[in-house]
Amino acid sequence: MGFGLLGVRRARQGVSKSAEVPKGYLAVYVGEKKKRFVIPIGCLNQPSFQDLLTKAEEEYGYHHPMGGLTIPCREDVFLNIMSVLT
Repeated sequence: MGFGLLGVRRARQGVSKSAEVPKGYLAVYVGEKKKRFVIPIGCLNQPSFQDLLTKAEEEYGYHHPMGGLTIPCREDVFLNIMSVLT
């Protein structure tokens, strides 16, 4: 598995999800289909990503249905934000 579009990695199906998140990265679920992306943790303190985290808190509180951080926005919006951050 290599880096995909914009430095954001897409998780492969069928492999333990916890094993695929390298140190310094975070798995998030995005969009209606809850696609999984692995992003650098350095993005967490960026204002545009903080806005996404606020929306996630408003939508889900601290209970995320996928078991990991779920971002309630469209996938294309997320990728656009990540393209600026990475």
